[in-house]
Amino acid sequence: MSYREKYEAWRSNPYFDEATRKELEELSGDEKEIEERFYTELEFGTAGLRGIIGAGTNRMNIYTVRKATQGLANYILHVGAEDKGVAIAYDSRRMSPEFADEAALCLAANGICAYVFDALRPTPELSYAVRRLGCTAGINITASHNPPEYNGYKVYWEDGAQITPPHDVGIMDEVKKVTEYSAVKTMPLADAKAAGLYRVIGADIDTPYMEELKKLVLRQDCIDAVGGDLKIVYTPLHGTGNIPVRRVLKELGFANVYVVPEQEQPDGNFPTVSYPNPEDAEAFELGLALAKKVDADLILATDPDADRLGVYVKDSKTGEYHSLTGNMSGCLIGDYIIGQRKELYGLPKDGAWIRSIVSTTMGDAIARHYGIELIEVLTGFKFIGRKMLEFEHAGKGTYLFGMEESYGCLIGTYARDKDAVAATMTLCEAAAYYKTKNMTLWDAMLAMYEKYGYFRDDVTSITLKGIEGLAKIRRIMDTLRENPPKEIGGSRVTAVRDYKNATITDRKTGEVRPTGLPSSDVLYYELPEDAWVCVRPSGTEPKVKFYLGVKGSSFTDAKEKSEALSKAVLAMMDRIV
Repeated sequence: MSYREKYEAWRSNPYFDEATRKELEELSGDEKEIEERFYTELEFGTAGLRGIIGAGTNRMNIYTVRKATQGLANYILHVGAEDKGVAIAYDSRRMSPEFADEAALCLAANGICAYVFDALRPTPELSYAVRRLGCTAGINITASHNPPEYNGYKVYWEDGAQITPPHDVGIMDEVKKVTEYSAVKTMPLADAKAAGLYRVIGADIDTPYMEELKKLVLRQDCIDAVGGDLKIVYTPLHGTGNIPVRRVLKELGFANVYVVPEQEQPDGNFPTVSYPNPEDAEAFELGLALAKKVDADLILATDPDADRLGVYVKDSKTGEYHSLTGNMSGCLIGDYIIGQRKELYGLPKDGAWIRSIVSTTMGDAIARHYGIELIEVLTGFKFIGRKMLEFEHAGKGTYLFGMEESYGCLIGTYARDKDAVAATMTLCEAAAYYKTKNMTLWDAMLAMYEKYGYFRDDVTSITLKGIEGLAKIRRIMDTLRENPPKEIGGSRVTAVRDYKNATITDRKTGEVRPTGLPSSDVLYYELPEDAWVCVRPSGTEPKVKFYLGVKGSSFTDAKEKSEALSKAVLAMMDRIV
């Protein structure tokens, strides 16, 4: 069926509600938009669904959500796990509550109980809830830090991590088999509740989740001593973090938490930012203004589903606020908790620091210093969660810390996804600890550079939207794979990692060895002097991302090397695109 035929079918079929048909009717003269909405199905990938909200097969709407949920239900029934139920959470985005209910009612119509949060909750709490309730799976309605026109649908499995093989492939296959939208099962909310197949959860999960976070605190003595003196500015960026972040900080004893008033309340339009990403300086404009007003020690921002944390810290010598990348804050948190665990309790012999392949190699230096194992996994926190599950099944390996460069980390094992609520709590604890040593977090960061080396990492991207954009992204990856660069920015490429083909090729000897990781469309170039470049298509946005890392002799040297390498990478891309 052509895109035009699909459009006409949706526009005329009474199965689709009046608002949907009216929206499509208004597009009747816009052929390009019709094509964009109907040329394909919104793909259910390894991370679930993510797309622009609107009518059409290539959009996020109640029908595509139902279709995805029917596929999930079919898989759960196929593996005989329907008795354990599915936990469902959602964030502050437009249509999130509606999508959550549509998913729940589809599950209920298939005889699978849905445990639905009574209001918006953070992603990590959904991960925790799956494990706490002993569910088969979890669904989270969120598009993380995407622009406001987006929403998404993430699926978790019983271990609390996002789906990985074989479940991801199995669910994707079942979703593809659902070809007729009107054949998807659903039922009225009242009937689902009466049958005990729609159950509301809330405080019964919130309180034990908070207790799990507080168990992670290592230096309550330092919080008791100076927590009342620290000044913390926090913004939830109109998302889910407001209540849990403020609650845990208050219960631990941080008395001076200033919430950015303009960004405090949930709002799926995100009116104060173009998109709610704590990686972006724009997200901190209001927070910085408030911080200067109250003379704050640090500024913290969580994204809408509160799994990513952005950080600015004050330099007491200059009064300037410095931004920390996800690599910097991750290393600061990881070094603190592992250092304190070693001092207080000692470290296990099989302890491990786990990071994604695009994260900073400063983590490797920290792991070497503490004598723990450094484990690389593919991009996506679910692979860190999978490694944690492997530890449990094998009975060896102790998870100490996991991080991604994309501003996400996890400190404990109570959940299996990155947790910005816990990261906020721990960074504030670290600030209290260093304050007792007459140090700021910025002082601690500088001390880490002196100790481990001046690592600097950067990420840039090219956005290529629409059908043409997908073709260009494919051409970039194909060109680089077929003709790998011999040098980048004047530095020779010493090894090429092709994660799609699962090979690592030494450019000098020609030796080829396996990556040891699952196949993924990622290319990684090793360069001299601890430098590297990685190229991968984004799994959630129409972008090609370029990651790079260098190590310098000083802060300035590392900065100059990073900027030069970044320019060289973009110039290389210009020649391809």
